Amino acid sequence: MDRYPPIAEHGLVGDLQTAALVSSQGVVDWFAAPRFDSPSIFAALLDHDGGGYLRLAPEHPEATCKQLYYPDTAILVTRFMSPDGVGEVVDLMPPDRTRTASDRHTLIRVVRAVRGTVDFMLECRPRFDYGRAEHRLELGENSGLFRAPGMDAHLQTSFPLERDGQDVYGRVTLRAGESGGAVFTVCASGGEAPAPLTVDGLTAQVDDTGLFWQKWLRQSRYRGRWPELVHRSVITLKLLTYAPTGALIAAATTGLPEQIGGERNWDYRFTWVRDGSLSVRAMLDLGFVEEATAFVHWLVDRLHEREGKEDEPLQTMYRIDGNPDLPEEILEHFEGYRGSYPVRIGNGAADQLQLDIYGEALYGVSQGREIGQQATYRGWKAMARALDWFADAWDRPDEGIWETRGGREDFTYSRVMSWVAFDHGLSLAEHFRRPADVEKWRSARDAILEQVMERGWSEQEGAFVQHYGGDVLDASLLLMPRVGFIAPKDPAWLSTLDAMDRKLVSDSLVYRYDPAASPDGLRGSEGTFSLCTFLYVDALARAGRLAQARYAFEKMQTYANHIGLFAEEVGPTGEQLGNFPQAFTHLSLIMAATTLDQALDAEQGR
Repeated sequence: MDRYPPIAEHGLVGDLQTAALVSSQGVVDWFAAPRFDSPSIFAALLDHDGGGYLRLAPEHPEATCKQLYYPDTAILVTRFMSPDGVGEVVDLMPPDRTRTASDRHTLIRVVRAVRGTVDFMLECRPRFDYGRAEHRLELGENSGLFRAPGMDAHLQTSFPLERDGQDVYGRVTLRAGESGGAVFTVCASGGEAPAPLTVDGLTAQVDDTGLFWQKWLRQSRYRGRWPELVHRSVITLKLLTYAPTGALIAAATTGLPEQIGGERNWDYRFTWVRDGSLSVRAMLDLGFVEEATAFVHWLVDRLHEREGKEDEPLQTMYRIDGNPDLPEEILEHFEGYRGSYPVRIGNGAADQLQLDIYGEALYGVSQGREIGQQATYRGWKAMARALDWFADAWDRPDEGIWETRGGREDFTYSRVMSWVAFDHGLSLAEHFRRPADVEKWRSARDAILEQVMERGWSEQEGAFVQHYGGDVLDASLLLMPRVGFIAPKDPAWLSTLDAMDRKLVSDSLVYRYDPAASPDGLRGSEGTFSLCTFLYVDALARAGRLAQARYAFEKMQTYANHIGLFAEEVGPTGEQLGNFPQAFTHLSLIMAATTLDQALDAEQGR
């Protein structure tokens, strides 16, 4: 068992309310419950000694490991091959189907031998509340009950368990064709014990969960060139969506570093207005109307909550239930992934001013036109009030999309998305015949466009730049043609794309910006941003540079992990960095694939 396996050496399983990471060595080293943003139970990925883990793997010293997903599902299979035999661990979480928040969540781990003889070892060492809460073990022959303040965790196995302090371990030998398993169930203290474990029952759970995912994926209308890549991405987005509210989290983890040993370690288990709003378009492009609609409703609810308030109608991010309080704290007792300290929970960027979120919010809401989603009168009034307020408040410096902590600037991307807010607001008002102060909105929209064209352009670089008065390039501006701010073949845009090729692109991978040229208030460097690379492919395709776009897209696929998942960044030697898997990366992959497919089809006369 590696002390800290590579971030990319993991698969994701979940039940649409929470999720777990399973390493390619068969170790569950991240699991928080009962929600994505709850305190962890297993967090060895952030502190090997004190974080806790659930290991189930062969003991053979020469065993090699391979992982795959069962086709078109979120069922993860980890295969172990040794001279004595081949064994498998099948991991899954039965999905939530009620859309009701629950405190009971179950991780199922099925073990089987497919060739020869395999000796499996289980270790269960939970560490509740990020390792801050003590627990007490009640041991049975094939079960262990871990009691912690406010929470019980039941472990059931098909083989005997032994005590190791307040933890347990067990061994089982399986021959070809034999199987067994372990079930880890968390619930509120004093909750009903789970039903007795049977091997037949485990098999039925695997089959039922597989049918759930395959039936869900059949809704996809994607018929393009990269079905496996796109479908793995949309399954990942579904896994990162909290079913009771429809809120999409940014990633399943907290504290995984953007630079090994650095301080750029954030908690991404929350819902960013930006990410979720852009996911609406990605989900609709693939035919997942229900998921897109659920997020739009969640977003409009946030506007309702601010009715009658005179301050900002939206904040950057929220908890998955819409709670706006995300106080940031440091887990001082965690050493961090490979020493990447501090480990943070909560996110102080929730209090930042990021004006672009109004554009993304209206962009997301406006997608509802094509699926017949019409805001209620009350919902429309909430949006209209927000735009009325924003018409007087858009012209301010802010922290920008990248949540820099180096001070506010007049960020060009924030202005572009402010233009989008009014442009889509006007379009919605006309489409649904809703009352609106169209003159005020139109005046604001036009003023923003003129300001960006005059102040967001650098003659020195021949490009639109990160903020007014500077010459630093910024990859967020790759969205400009997608949102309609500028034509994709406008000479000014093509010149900007050329400048980004020179300054931000490295072997088709794209940096967000150059921190050395534009200090962001944080120490250290970072890798290329996978989101930005896919936005680059999208922009190239729209500009008609199809050969370059396709090659960049194909090369980017080589940076996916072994089962098609992406973290936030790609490091200098191709390693994945940052929280994992990242929703924004996967939704931008879908955006790039659909744009590129359409452009290639048009070129080929389809």
